[in-house]
Amino acid sequence: MFRNLLLAALVTVSTAPTLAADVASGEARVTTIFDHPLPSVPGKSLRGVLVEYGPGGSSPSHTHAASAFITATIIEGAVRSRINDGPEKVFRVGESFVEMPGDHHGVSANASDNNPSKLLAVFVVDTDDTKLTTPDRP
Repeated sequence: MFRNLLLAALVTVSTAPTLAADVASGEARVTTIFDHPLPSVPGKSLRGVLVEYGPGGSSPSHTHAASAFITATIIEGAVRSRINDGPEKVFRVGESFVEMPGDHHGVSANASDNNPSKLLAVFVVDTDDTKLTTPDRP
């Protein structure tokens, strides 16, 4: 079931018009594209979040809901990412990374200053968690 939902989401996102083209330089847009309770895992949901970066765009460093297990797949361009104290890495179309509950996402940014990028983040999260991302305090 998870595989079918993920494939359906990827097809939907990849066949949609390119939305990142109108995201201004330096900005990011985050859109929930699906949210389904998992019938075989009471209290858990599967949520898909599309993150679009304009050229040079980034998200502030952050953590996610404490219950969140996340897998992110790059679907356009390239994205720079650093989780916890690990190295900063660049992920390209078709590549994925995971975030475990409690991980700190120190860098999440478009790897290009000229082209947009997109990633699909799929969360397995407590259904009652309504706030998926908490930016670090300045």
